Amino acid sequence: MSLESELTRLSATELSTRIRNGDVTAREAVEVHLDRIERLDDEINAFVTVCPDEARAAAEEADHAVESDEDVGPLHGVPLALKDLGALKEGVRHTYGSALFSDNVADETSAIVERLEDAGAIVIGKTNTPEFGHKGTTTNELAGPTASPIDTDLNAGGSSGGSAAALAAGMAPLATGSDAGGSLRIPAAACGIYAIKPTFGLVPDDGRPSAFGRTTQHVTKGPMARTVEDAAAMLEAMAGPHSADPSSVPVDIDYRSAVEKPIDDYRIAYSPDLDAFPVAEEVEAVVEDAVGALESAGATVDEVSIDHGYSMAELQEATMATYMTSILETATIVEEAHGVDFRDHPDEVTDSLLAMIHIGEDFGPEELARSGVVRTGFFDAVQDVLAAYALIVTPTLSRADVGLEEDLESSAWDWPLTWPFNWTGHPVAAAPAGLTEAGHPVGLQLVGSRFEDDRVLAASAALERERPWKSPYDW
Repeated sequence: MSLESELTRLSATELSTRIRNGDVTAREAVEVHLDRIERLDDEINAFVTVCPDEARAAAEEADHAVESDEDVGPLHGVPLALKDLGALKEGVRHTYGSALFSDNVADETSAIVERLEDAGAIVIGKTNTPEFGHKGTTTNELAGPTASPIDTDLNAGGSSGGSAAALAAGMAPLATGSDAGGSLRIPAAACGIYAIKPTFGLVPDDGRPSAFGRTTQHVTKGPMARTVEDAAAMLEAMAGPHSADPSSVPVDIDYRSAVEKPIDDYRIAYSPDLDAFPVAEEVEAVVEDAVGALESAGATVDEVSIDHGYSMAELQEATMATYMTSILETATIVEEAHGVDFRDHPDEVTDSLLAMIHIGEDFGPEELARSGVVRTGFFDAVQDVLAAYALIVTPTLSRADVGLEEDLESSAWDWPLTWPFNWTGHPVAAAPAGLTEAGHPVGLQLVGSRFEDDRVLAASAALERERPWKSPYDW
């Protein structure tokens, strides 16, 4: 086995352990991942920017720290990919997935990136995202579409699609993502990797100029990895209150030890479709099999109805008000911060983003107030189920065959079973459930009570132990 195959197959925690023990160097870890990006990314298109010089310099410092017997962090020497939206690294190009910002360079480093670097991770590049993360597939006017490494005729999902694809193809062992309607969980399902959307407020966002735009449609950053243990290690580094984020909360959760806990006493509620979504039979079959694995791990599983009482049309009408308003807020903040009005650049801005901005202009306080009633009804229904159960599990996506450049605008809301939990703020993981007969990955959502992210991680890890997943993209 070549050094590249050996090191890129390792989990991040395994790789960091070997670097700390002196079995391999951080420079070797960085080089094999850079080589893999150079060899594979023309087809997959996961990265917008690669920063080899900065990564090599950081690796040299990491190796010196080991040689000097310094105290080092749990992610020491591990290459890290950053979503090119929100995860700023000072001096590195930061495009937001937008052709209008193709030459923009970050003049500061985001809090979560600082924390991951403090834990020892080494930034290796920035990953593709739809323009300002506005939709659930990854393509833009700047870099084009990102393919799922498992089947390059399929889209990697979005908006953290570049991060998910980089992980699935072994181009990075860790990656950041963010989630406003499923942007961590959709690409995790589409690429066969693991991600967790933490409870809103646990992972801080120190973005400016607005610190108050994330609550109507809960937006949070989170970890993406190939193993639950790696994601827990990332989350431990990222989470914690921050003075620059008025929504951050001082809740102490032991993320890393959660992955070792049994789930014998867990009662789990299984909802095949959240009472509203048109889940394909091939997806439901794979998810039901994965639910059986949770039972094999010791949990009791009951199929339930959520009983929120809303049709798909009613849920969609309500989320249009919250989500489209959040897109209009993004456009307003960009204009305020950069003096750029998207509407003045129709040839450079993605058509779907412009359409969302115009739709957002049609919503006012009345529509948001009505959406709040539906949002509350859905929240209460979820809370009622979680009062009796440790977790709710559902499919992540209703289908597993979204094409590389497929236009999903007319059916965007009935595809991901993710966005209702951006209303509610619950922690939700997306774990690989298995493959359809066509070989396409299917994801399983695990939904926990707010601030019980450790339970979500524990159940995810139990599922992984029972059915160890491995990316169908083999190397």
